[in-house]
Amino acid sequence: MGVTATDLARAVSSYSLLGFSFPPVDDGEEHVESTNAGARLMIDSAELITGLLGEPPRPGNTSALAVLLPAPGQVDGLVNRVAAAGHTVVTAAFDAPWGQRYATVADPDGHRVDLYALLPG
Repeated sequence: MGVTATDLARAVSSYSLLGFSFPPVDDGEEHVESTNAGARLMIDSAELITGLLGEPPRPGNTSALAVLLPAPGQVDGLVNRVAAAGHTVVTAAFDAPWGQRYATVADPDGHRVDLYALLPG
């Protein structure tokens, strides 16, 4: 999965809240990848992608990234930490009819991330 960021360090901080790990980001860096086993998140600078595509990147309005959490209460806790850090909660945590505790947050550039856990039963 890849997203773009107008401020790489700010994006890394945001995704670190969601459980992704990254190496230190140097000034002027244009690409960084998470170091989590089993998941890879790449963040490119908006400037780099603009140069490659010839137009600025635009975040979608549907989630393309989802984070599975072990327990429903962890969805609520993570949503609270995201909000406390000043990031956007798009959809507050709720018990979805499809059997998950579910929420959607946005990174600083507007890329949406679903957070979910299976409900008991």
